[in-house]
Amino acid sequence: MMEDKIQNEDIVSSKNLGKETIYVIKIGGNIIDDEPNLISFLENFAKVRGKKILVHGGGKLVTKLAAELKIEQQVLNGRRITDKETLTLVIMVYAGLINKKIVALLQSHGCNALGLCGADGNFMAAHKRQINSATGEPGVDYGFVGDIDTINLELMQLLLEKNISLVLAPLTHDGHGQLLNTNADTIATEIAKSLSNDFEVTLVYSFEKAGVLTDVNDENSIIKKIEPESYKKLKETGAIYAGMIPKMDNAFNALQRGVQKVIIGKAEKIHQLIKGESGTIITR
Repeated sequence: MMEDKIQNEDIVSSKNLGKETIYVIKIGGNIIDDEPNLISFLENFAKVRGKKILVHGGGKLVTKLAAELKIEQQVLNGRRITDKETLTLVIMVYAGLINKKIVALLQSHGCNALGLCGADGNFMAAHKRQINSATGEPGVDYGFVGDIDTINLELMQLLLEKNISLVLAPLTHDGHGQLLNTNADTIATEIAKSLSNDFEVTLVYSFEKAGVLTDVNDENSIIKKIEPESYKKLKETGAIYAGMIPKMDNAFNALQRGVQKVIIGKAEKIHQLIKGESGTIITR
């Protein structure tokens, strides 16, 4: 079971003297696949006061089902290449099983949540990633993978004002009836950026690791704080795990577009991450 249960007094009020604070929290990694840990995380998430949005990944269930159905999977630099058969699995698992399971668990903890994918209410429109686009590897056809074009900010704010916590599945649509698989970290980043004019946004990437590590197998090798110059050196020297680089790039992109704070760390310690007492803090 997860440690550090949140008590009501642990989370400070989301009001401040300026803009109202909103938390955009991405949950991923092995937490999605571990039922006791997921339940505990969602209980803690429900106790975060104020406006909040949860963006979830898909865990390993799609990979498991694809293996059982003999659907070959290709992953490049942590990003799934999505053919037609894989897209069908992704839609069923992400927007169906995982999303609705999370919403039901949050309701059980008194958190009024609404699960959405990009097609619902035209929430997130995207285009199919083109070969040789800036968001992919040169010469790679990612299949039915979407890069976000627009976010329905008006609808999002309307729902948030009704004190509804949003639970977003990592799927977008192209406006012509086609659903697209979209990276959950990228969705969290784009959501956070879209809210930064009206809120003080804290963006949290939470998963099973303690933060950004110099040794992926050593939880004590955490880097407490990273700013642009130190990040450049870390990349040049190969001091951080390659799979963390897309997440870091998203973090700095968010900061450059008005997000107040980005934190990467262990889902078990979500309240400490929010307070800046745990994980890796990414700064301008």
